[in-house]
Parts: sequence; C-alpha cells; structure tokens
Amino acid sequence: MPELRPLLSTSVAAKDVRGASVFIYSECLRHEWPEVLAQQAEGRVALCVCLEETHISHVTAKLATMMVMGRPAELVVLTVDGSPHCLQVHFAAEQALRITGLKVPVRHLVVEKGHLHEVGPEVVRAARHLSEVAELMRKG
Repeated sequence: MPELRPLLSTSVAAKDVRGASVFIYSECLRHEWPEVLAQQAEGRVALCVCLEETHISHVTAKLATMMVMGRPAELVVLTVDGSPHCLQVHFAAEQALRITGLKVPVRHLVVEKGHLHEVGPEVVRAARHLSEVAELMRKG
C-alpha cells in the first residue's frame, strides 16, 4: 500500500517526480480496493487526490505545472469507475496535456467491482462530450 501522499501538497518538481512514472489515484481506493491500488502503485510515485474535497481546477493546474517542471516519464491515473468525482481526475489529466502541449504518456485506469480496466484518452474525451456519447449509443 502506498503512503498517503496528497498530490496537492507534493512539490511539482520533487526529486522523485522528475522523470518518474507518476501515479495519481483516488483516495477512496485505499479502502475500497487496496489490493488493486498496491499493485498499480508498485514502482511509481503514488499521489492521492479526492475530487469531493478538491476542485478540478486545482488538480488540473497542479498536473500541468508538474508536467512542465517535473517532466515525469508518464502519468497513470486510477479511479473508481462510475464516480462523477473520480471521472474528473481523468479530465484533469487530459486537460493538463492540452494546456502544456506536452506529449507525456497518460494511462487511464478504472476499477469496477474489483476488476481493473484501461480506457484510452479517446474514451475520456468522449465522456466530456455528452452529445457524442448519445450519438454513439444511438448507433450502437
């Protein structure tokens, strides 16, 4: 289990962030799915966040600044699937990429009923555009 280290109180250019695989996870995973969390945190700089307590704008700004100042090798986001608050963590990561224009690889992971799923950035983008989701559902 990773230490409880909040994203917002971690330096954007912390020594361990520079060039590392940075892992952003929903704090509730520590209680809901600790085994999945521990497995995915292994070998990464693990930073927790809770969008029920923190505004998405703060998380987006922190991630964008971290990408510029800390230059992580990759960003991995893990949240609970179906949570409207957790979904915003994925939005924040993609928005940080758009703001910076950097090509930091971002992986999006969600836990649904104890099962880990990876979703692509195109899925995160679609989730922001409800008209497109409605069109996909009409077609499918």
